[in-house]
Amino acid sequence: MKATINDVAKQAGVSIKTVSRVMNNESSVRQLTREKVMEAVNALHYQPNLAARNLAGTKAYSIAFIYDNPNAYYVIDMQNGILAACKQQGFELLIHPCQAKSEHVLDEIADMVRKTRVAGLVLTPPFSEMPEFVQKIIDLDVDVVRIMSGDVAPDELAPCIMVNDHAASVSITQHLIDLGHKNIAFIGGEAAHMSTVERLRGYKQALTDNDIAIDERLIIDGEYSFESGVHGAKQLMSEDVRPTAIFSCNDEIAAGSLFAARLMGISIPDQLSIAGFENSPFSRQTWPRLTTANQPNQKIAEDAANLLIAKSRKQTAQNSVRHYTPQLIVRDSTGKSH
Repeated sequence: MKATINDVAKQAGVSIKTVSRVMNNESSVRQLTREKVMEAVNALHYQPNLAARNLAGTKAYSIAFIYDNPNAYYVIDMQNGILAACKQQGFELLIHPCQAKSEHVLDEIADMVRKTRVAGLVLTPPFSEMPEFVQKIIDLDVDVVRIMSGDVAPDELAPCIMVNDHAASVSITQHLIDLGHKNIAFIGGEAAHMSTVERLRGYKQALTDNDIAIDERLIIDGEYSFESGVHGAKQLMSEDVRPTAIFSCNDEIAAGSLFAARLMGISIPDQLSIAGFENSPFSRQTWPRLTTANQPNQKIAEDAANLLIAKSRKQTAQNSVRHYTPQLIVRDSTGKSH
């Protein structure tokens, strides 16, 4: 039979209320008592009924992940990271994809919050970067943690995980410059995402710092997709001014760029260097493997979920900010300019 909270209390020699306080990770429980209860929990393979907990009291024991992102690897990493934190903290995860451009998106989220009684929301771009949207969610009396691109939080609405795309993009572009490249192209992602803005800004800064003129003909608007990389690379390599290197806004775009180059008979990296961003599986599944920036999305998501749960328990400051800077990984897709 499945173990109950009564079984745990009996084996640990404590009250049911004490078991409940341990499972809720309340700080007032003595460490020795906590260890006794957790020994009983592990021995009995006890799993709390989270749905019943949500319905029985004022506390909620689930959080929601809200996203609008076509990058499947990014979404999966986020889900796995948040889920790891939820399992450790005794919470459930609700996954809710939606359309950021929908005029009814706020009503949709508000309805979801009312029906599920989630403790809070993890918001990723573009939702996390829409301050009016964030404020309206907070007005629903739910906690929010935002994952955002940038070095400094843009406001004090909610705790943030800041990803310094700008600094990482400077590193990638500088790597290409150090290899002797001057005609370096840039293929962007969705313009609505600050990651696109910050990565483009870093690319331009590195060029400027090295006295290389910014050629707008080498900058292509795109989306965070393989197809966008294919289209962008074909366009760039068909122009009179052809780049010797392409910095793609993420690995999926970079993989598309590499595919297009292959179709055009262009050797990588002998005739064209290609770099991506994020260190997703795309970067390791291509041949040659992609130079990229390691953005630990799973760790970022786990950090965001832990911050959200701590906020829901009043265990952290209102406007906590944590920082990540993706680090350059040099692989075979970039080489010296000839």
